[in-house]
Amino acid sequence: MKKLFILFILANLVSCSKPETFEVGQILIPQGEILVWLYDDTPEHKKAFLELAEKGYYDDYYFNRVIDKFVAQGGCPDTPEGFAYSVHLLEPEFEAGHKHVYGAFGAGRDNNPGKLSAACQFYIVQNKNGLKRLDENYMIYGHVIKGMDLIDQIVKVEKDSINQPIQPIPLDVNIVELTDAEIKALGFERNQVMDY
Repeated sequence: MKKLFILFILANLVSCSKPETFEVGQILIPQGEILVWLYDDTPEHKKAFLELAEKGYYDDYYFNRVIDKFVAQGGCPDTPEGFAYSVHLLEPEFEAGHKHVYGAFGAGRDNNPGKLSAACQFYIVQNKNGLKRLDENYMIYGHVIKGMDLIDQIVKVEKDSINQPIQPIPLDVNIVELTDAEIKALGFERNQVMDY
């Protein structure tokens, strides 16, 4: 009985020593790594991004629209018919109240009346003053915690008449596990909401 108790204590000590990890979006581009914290209070958008990333969905796409002082947009490109036929449409989760501040991570959408998000497309706010006019119209569900210097670079590349980079910027989107200490080392607190 005493040996069983000791084994139980040892098992608990071993399990307690392994730090908790958190799922973080990783976007690899030729210029480097971008890491995105996904908010828990936008569960459907977070879940959709995680599922698509794990399936390798975004890896067939590019940053297809980059505009200085506006956004860098990636994933499925805009089409004349919008996202009417997409299977990746989501109801907005505006009650979370996230704002379009520098580094905000959002879901694209067309002009549909329900403001449904297209999880197949994402954008990162690059305007350092934010884009207040987009609040409550487009869905923010995360924030870049590493790599905004890369976003600042790619919005300045040479592009065509529809703001598509002349030299393609391919995406390799993954989910990585980071500990609380690793997240803090990037200058971000897990419960922090970057809406200022």
